[in-house]
Amino acid sequence: MKRNIFDADHEAFRDTVRSFCEKEIAPHHDQWEKDAIVPREVWEKAGAMGLLGFMMPEEHGGGGVSDFRYNAILTEEITRIGASGIGFVIQTDLVSGYLLSLANEEQQARWFPKFCSGEMITAIAMTEPGTGSDLQGIKTTAVLDGDEYVINGSKTFITNGINSDFVIVVCQTDPSAGAMGFSLVVVERGAKGFERGRNLDKIGLKAQDTAELFFDNVRVPAANLLGEAGKGFIYLMEKLPQERLSISVVAAAASRRMIDMTVEYVKERKAFGKPIGSFQNTRFTLAELETEARIAQVYVDESILRLNDKTLTVDDAAMGKWWTTELQKKVADQCLQLHGGYGYMSEYPISKAYLDTRIQTIYGGTTEIMKEIIGRGMGL
Repeated sequence: MKRNIFDADHEAFRDTVRSFCEKEIAPHHDQWEKDAIVPREVWEKAGAMGLLGFMMPEEHGGGGVSDFRYNAILTEEITRIGASGIGFVIQTDLVSGYLLSLANEEQQARWFPKFCSGEMITAIAMTEPGTGSDLQGIKTTAVLDGDEYVINGSKTFITNGINSDFVIVVCQTDPSAGAMGFSLVVVERGAKGFERGRNLDKIGLKAQDTAELFFDNVRVPAANLLGEAGKGFIYLMEKLPQERLSISVVAAAASRRMIDMTVEYVKERKAFGKPIGSFQNTRFTLAELETEARIAQVYVDESILRLNDKTLTVDDAAMGKWWTTELQKKVADQCLQLHGGYGYMSEYPISKAYLDTRIQTIYGGTTEIMKEIIGRGMGL
């Protein structure tokens, strides 16, 4: 079933992204995995090509295009080459949404140009050592003291945590107000008392800098408050569907890549004197995966269009997130199995894809949380 959500402008953008990925990312990604970080220079190169700020206003150096299909293309092309360490999606799919809807004119003039150019790498810090999916359990505090917020606490599992110059920190600003006591405060590189912990050693996503962040009486201007005080939890809930769709886009693209590489492998690999792709078990396994992957892509594409017209619901996004990421796990497992012993060897791309896949059903809300959201939406 041919995808029909993209027009000529989208495909021209895809050509640009594909060329950039093949020239600036693919030849270097193995080294970045060994280094456990992506060099800042690639962000600036992407910014110069217009790949980071296409959704931002033109007056601040962006492309002025509000269309998540472009976000999806960027994600799909990065995933197509297996470049799981590039943290562009945090910037383009997550942080951009908060900035576009919440940043005032002064903040836009201060932050947007460097966001678009790639000079400013961004992150969002929600998760804490003692709180994962339970965002209302956040303990990091931001206390207003004159014209400054004083921030204390810690965050963990923060993507772009080492490289980031700009971090949206979810803080508790009024402990007595429950869910209405959280705010979003921006902490910038160089703030006194803001420290980065170790670059966390993960089983997958090796080139991605995922870090712990520590805040010890960090003072930031009150002008770094995003939106209104006390509405942080509301803002998070409003933006989570886009984050979860972004994860679904990765899942669909990664499933496509793993199936394609496995089809190619089974056509060439021989056992008992003939290609293993000619065995009924192989054909049936790949037929099932191909069917499910295509159906998942249809749901993801429809979700992209619904996000564009602002009709993608929390339940819609949760359904897509849990289904596509669980499918990605299934595809990774069965495609590795079809590679046999070679699939267990690190030199084969399927082994890396298998490890990179595992986080997908955890971050952005676990599969169990997604099902809880859907169940509640059914009135259960």
